[in-house]
Amino acid sequence: MKYRIIDHTADVGLHVFGTDPSEVFATAARAMFDIMVSPESVHAVQSLSLQVEGADWPDLMVNWLRELLYLWSGRGLLVHSVDILDIGAQRITADVAVDSYDPARHALGSEIKAVTYHQITVKRKLTGWEARIIFDL
Repeated sequence: MKYRIIDHTADVGLHVFGTDPSEVFATAARAMFDIMVSPESVHAVQSLSLQVEGADWPDLMVNWLRELLYLWSGRGLLVHSVDILDIGAQRITADVAVDSYDPARHALGSEIKAVTYHQITVKRKLTGWEARIIFDL
């Protein structure tokens, strides 16, 4: 995984790196769930197709991660992996492998309550792409 956890006052953040937007968005999704649950305990049990839109790259990232967070908070599903099928500055289409939460198998870590716009960045750099995301705990 190409990410670093960022310490942030009363919150937690991620600094994610990738060669292209697909890798950055997929890594951000996986990293968000790594914060919430031990990744070894999550299995790919079923697949869901998602399409998410945004006004630009940062808005798309926030909406993408919010949609994935809803899978957990609204449906009790944990993300195992993401297969980005199509991505542009205003839309992402992906297949998401998920596992239903089972307290006997899943040891929960930090609870992410929200994905924020605070200090959000998603941009191309000379060495590839990177994103910075802050979560409310």
